[in-house]
Amino acid sequence: MRNLTNSGPKNSDTGAPEAEISSSASQEATTEAQLEGGDAQSSGEIILPAHVAGSGSLDSLVETAKDYARSAASENTLKAYKADWAHFARWCRMRGSEPLPPSPEFIGLYLADLASSEGSSPALSVSTIERRLSGLAWNAAQRGFPLDRKNRHIATVLAGIKRQHARPPVQKEAILPEDILALVATLPFDLRGLRDRTILLLGYAGGLRRSEIVSLDVGKDDTPDSGGWTDILEDGAVLTLNAKTGWREVEIGRGSSEATCPVHALEEWLHFAKIDFGPVFVRTSRDGKRAFDARLSDKHVARLIKTTVLKSGIRADLPEADRLALFSGHSLRAGLASSAEVDERHVQKQLGHASAEMTRRYQRRRDRFKVNLTKAVGL
Repeated sequence: MRNLTNSGPKNSDTGAPEAEISSSASQEATTEAQLEGGDAQSSGEIILPAHVAGSGSLDSLVETAKDYARSAASENTLKAYKADWAHFARWCRMRGSEPLPPSPEFIGLYLADLASSEGSSPALSVSTIERRLSGLAWNAAQRGFPLDRKNRHIATVLAGIKRQHARPPVQKEAILPEDILALVATLPFDLRGLRDRTILLLGYAGGLRRSEIVSLDVGKDDTPDSGGWTDILEDGAVLTLNAKTGWREVEIGRGSSEATCPVHALEEWLHFAKIDFGPVFVRTSRDGKRAFDARLSDKHVARLIKTTVLKSGIRADLPEADRLALFSGHSLRAGLASSAEVDERHVQKQLGHASAEMTRRYQRRRDRFKVNLTKAVGL
């Protein structure tokens, strides 16, 4: 067990309990908060029916239900949805309307405004507009107003926006095998460097999302916020992940060299950080010599990639701002998909994709024209 000290950083992900809503005045305040575009979760939409008297056990179940509701989507998704609703509510009031109940006609106008370059705000991409619409639908449903996205005032406007403004998605640069070696070479040989080296190698070999990396625990059910656990075997490691598409296993074999083997790096990190329970990837002291118990944020993975990209000199032909914009956490997944010289089905399974087409979106380089249908038909 690693040494835990009181001086280490505290995990601030958990906040104070939400206020109980048990009176008509509180319910009126809740409605007002919803109209103001406040957070659906903190607005207390999960409450006891008006005709049911509160009790200790029922109030406890309300809090439990709220916890489950918060787990229905990732923290980043909920933050984005909250921002979407706040923006829509402000847009409505500036035009003399209210966001609730949601009007399909008004939402159609809102989407058209988002796609238009008129005014001071730049036009949004089609993917961002679709995300905004998803946020509005989610928020409206949480407030008891289901939104029909197939309504003609919404569907036809969105179809027209796609037809006029749709563009190929902007993809992040893939981190290739030579690149990942350059990235890990920039890291120091203290505890922090060992942790970050493990993150990069494990994330690359597993084709993992940054949230999947930091959500790992050593063992099953070690912590309530676990997103999976590790099993280190003789031939490699098996990661059991609670991913976006459900539970899946990711097999990571041992590498040909200990210096670049993700499984060896994982073993070294767990050993020297004295971690045998709880989160795999935790914060360290500033001097890189001690491991604390607080789980890393997924933002650390994104920062780590950008920092090591700058230090390694990858794409040094570009300005620094452009280099930073090219790489993100998805660069690890794209790197595996682009570089693994194996049957595409194995890459698809590793990335947890439901279709080969989704896997191909991650492939930044492939054997184009390997199948030449022009010659196949005799031309």
